[in-house]
Amino acid sequence: MSTLTVLVPFYNEENTILKSIEKLDSLTFINEVILLNDGSTDDSLDLVNKFIKNKRKYKILSYKENKGKGAVLNESREHIISDYVVIHDADLEYSPKDLIEMFKFVDGSNLVLGSRFIGNKQRSNTYLRTYIANKTISLFFSLINLKRITDVATCYKLMPTSFFKQNNFKEKGFSIEIEIISKFLKNNKNIVEVPISYNARSYEEGKKIKTKDGFFYIFNTLRYKFFK
Repeated sequence: MSTLTVLVPFYNEENTILKSIEKLDSLTFINEVILLNDGSTDDSLDLVNKFIKNKRKYKILSYKENKGKGAVLNESREHIISDYVVIHDADLEYSPKDLIEMFKFVDGSNLVLGSRFIGNKQRSNTYLRTYIANKTISLFFSLINLKRITDVATCYKLMPTSFFKQNNFKEKGFSIEIEIISKFLKNNKNIVEVPISYNARSYEEGKKIKTKDGFFYIFNTLRYKFFK
C-alpha cells in the first residue's frame, strides 16, 4: 500500500495553524507530516511544537529567516520517507478531507491536482479578481503546454516522492506551483484533476499571495516551457 507525506509550509499563521494540523491529524491514512516553519515571528512555532510533542508521525523543520514557500518546500525533499507527497497550506483555505479522494487516483507515476474549478464541491471565493486571474493563468498555461489543466495555482499537488526528490526547484515563492507542473510535464503527461472544496480568506485574515505573483506565474509558464 502506498504511503503519503504531507508538507505544511507556514509563516505567521498563529490563528489557523492548530486547526489546520488538527484536521490533518484526523486522517489516519497519512503516514508523515513535515511542518516547515518559514521564519515565523508570531506564536506559530510554539503552538506547533506543543501540538506535535510525542507524536511520531510529525517532523518540524524551522528556519530563522523567511525564505519563501518554494524555498522551504525544496529544502524538505531529503526528509521525506513516503512514496507520495502532497502540499498543504496552513491557512484553512483547503480541506484535508479532499486528500482522501485525491489519494485514490495515485497509480505509481501520476500527478494528482486538486481543482477548485471542476465538480460541485462547496467553494467560497472572496475576490472576483483572484478567481478570474486563476482561471486566466490556468488557460494560458494549458495553451502553452498543450495540456488542459483547470487549476495550475492549486496548493493541492499530490505527486510521487521520486519526482519531487529528483528535481531541484528554483522558485522561492508561490511560483513553485508553476514550476512543479511544468517540470512534471517535461517527461510525463499523466496528470489527473480531482474536484476539491475551497474557502478563500481575505487579506485582512492573512492571505499572502499578491497581484505580482500572478505575473510571475505567467512569466514562469513561458520560462519553464521554453528555457528550463
